[in-house]
Amino acid sequence: MVVDLHEIERELTDFDVRNSPAGLFERYARARVSRFLRRQVLTVLGAVAVALLVSPLAGVFAGLLVILGDGLDCMFLAAVPRRLAQGVDCNRLRRVSALTAGLHALTISAGVAIAWIATPEHPAVAVALALLLAAATNAGLALPFNRPAGQVQLAIFAVTAPVLFAASAVLHPAAQASILTDASSALVMGFVCLAFTRQAWQNRIRHLTRNRALICQRTDLVRANRQLEDSQTELRYLALVAEHANDSVILSGRDGRIRWINDAFTRITGYQLSEARGKTPAELLNAPETSQRVSDGIAQAVAEGRPHRTQILNATKDGRQIWVGTNLVPVQDENGEVELVIAIERDITDIKAREAELARAKERAEQSEAAKAQFLAAMSHEIRTPMNGIIGMADLLAEADLDRENRLYAETIRQSGEALLTIINDILDFSKLSAGKPATHSVVFPLRQVVDGVVTLLRPQARAKGLNIDVIADPALPVHVLGDDGRLRQILLNIAGNAVKFTHAGGVTLSLSSSSVEDGHRLCIAVCDTGIGIAPDRLDHVFEEFAQADAATTREYGGTGLGLSISRLLAREMSGDITVASTQGAGSCFTVTVVVGQIVEDPPQRRQTSFGPPEALAGRTVLVAEDNRTNQLLLRKYLKGQKLTLHFAENGRQAVELVAAHDPDIVLMDMAMPVMDGLAATRLIRRTRRDRPKIIALTANAFASDKATCLEAGMDGFLTKPVRKSDLLRVLARVAPGHT
Repeated sequence: MVVDLHEIERELTDFDVRNSPAGLFERYARARVSRFLRRQVLTVLGAVAVALLVSPLAGVFAGLLVILGDGLDCMFLAAVPRRLAQGVDCNRLRRVSALTAGLHALTISAGVAIAWIATPEHPAVAVALALLLAAATNAGLALPFNRPAGQVQLAIFAVTAPVLFAASAVLHPAAQASILTDASSALVMGFVCLAFTRQAWQNRIRHLTRNRALICQRTDLVRANRQLEDSQTELRYLALVAEHANDSVILSGRDGRIRWINDAFTRITGYQLSEARGKTPAELLNAPETSQRVSDGIAQAVAEGRPHRTQILNATKDGRQIWVGTNLVPVQDENGEVELVIAIERDITDIKAREAELARAKERAEQSEAAKAQFLAAMSHEIRTPMNGIIGMADLLAEADLDRENRLYAETIRQSGEALLTIINDILDFSKLSAGKPATHSVVFPLRQVVDGVVTLLRPQARAKGLNIDVIADPALPVHVLGDDGRLRQILLNIAGNAVKFTHAGGVTLSLSSSSVEDGHRLCIAVCDTGIGIAPDRLDHVFEEFAQADAATTREYGGTGLGLSISRLLAREMSGDITVASTQGAGSCFTVTVVVGQIVEDPPQRRQTSFGPPEALAGRTVLVAEDNRTNQLLLRKYLKGQKLTLHFAENGRQAVELVAAHDPDIVLMDMAMPVMDGLAATRLIRRTRRDRPKIIALTANAFASDKATCLEAGMDGFLTKPVRKSDLLRVLARVAPGHT
């Protein structure tokens, strides 16, 4: 028979409720009311006895008196269950019931007294004592259910007998001998009643205790059976899962030797249970290439009884090598000792293969990126080197005494070279930013000076087209900020330059404002024009690389289509962005936001570098290490008129030899030369000469990393090709010995 756990628990709860003080009191009340008529049988018999021994009137009076007391008690007790259900305090009701029970006891004592005092004859006294003893016994049996009522009744009955004996002795002096005998008998009967009541009470307590213990045992047994059934069900499910799982499951003893394997283990490794039992997983599965460190780690975890997760190379029965991810879980007995070790293993060979492929792909991507960077550096060098000659010679021609037409030719050559140089710079910048390489360097700079400088550069072009170019600045704009002034200038030149380029009437306005952010300012620069605007279907593409509004725009206005892409990447590098709003035919508004640092102190004064008069180079010896004849000629022309001694070397080794021979003050060192490059030559020179000569790098590589490499090699300056005459003279004057 299946016993429901909830039913047995409910039985225990009901038992406790029935035998609680409130439950016992309710049972007492119900029993007293239900047995009212049964008790009256004894009352009637007692009344008849009194009628026969004393008088009919006395019997009727005594009987009615007892029935009245019992009736009043039952009237109150009949309402007890309802009042308990209403939440009336149980103790309060018990105190009231003690009063009604006491009233009932007094009526019984009065009825007994009528028979007792009316006649001193022994039969009447015996009947009275019997009735009193019966009432006392009934009160004693009620003590476990309603102690206050029972105690009151017993107290009244205990007082009634001595009082009646004393009254009899006073009223009937001649019957003192029989009264003494009856008193002795009453005393004995009282002790018997007390013993009986106590025994009944103890028996009831033992009965209740035993019954509750039995119910508790049944509850514990049912609960244990339920847990056992649940455990058996769970074990059956786990066994089915382990048996049919896709992962291998291995059960090993505390000695690490296999006791059981599932079907997946056999399917993956090829070993049957009979072949695996009694061996350790290492003995069965380790390959020659298996890591001893990993294998020892597993053995140590088993010995220490702690969980362990790892990956290990295994060998199957047919010799294949597989990677498995294993998870060891120790099972401990009641003493905390390892009883069993469960190993769950998963074949991760495919995952390892994909990881290896990803690693190879990453390596190929890095190699490709390195090749790309090397290619760009090479292209930069190969293009900038001839551009150095083209732009430099064009500068020299422009300085010569030429007529207007020939000067126009020279200017055209120079402008075309600079346009090509701009394209090269755009490509290099875009490549660096797309690769996620840092492209900004923060310095303290005056904000309006940068913006005004951009406007100054663009104003001649705007004036030539009849355009206005204006700046509207918020008065609360910070004066000095911390950021990359060069990159901000580049962004504004791109955006404002485009505005001037694509505007034919009206003008361009730059509106500057700022707002506070944590530790700085968010600058907002809106560049609005009255130009040709952008078609709605092209707005989403203007920031794409190599993209312009359309092919006709490219043909009419030129450009690489990289300017806006680079500008947005730079703005985002500076924690900002660029957005655009445009109406075709009415103009566009590009909004640049960047975050700059806040300056809490006066910015440091920039050191004013004096390029010095021509006499700063007078008497100096300059060695030019350059293998390109055109660049040699250009540098010779740039330095013509300077009172200095000039030597030329065509490779790095020759440069080292000429430094030893002529002890020059300054060396202009090209980076890419035959026999020995400029870096190697510089390092050789610096081995013996720490401070002299001053070495200036001449390089066609425009990357910041190239500049850092040159400075680390021991160079003192850096010039990027194409070299302009003004830049060359400024750097020479700065590094000339004795110049400050």
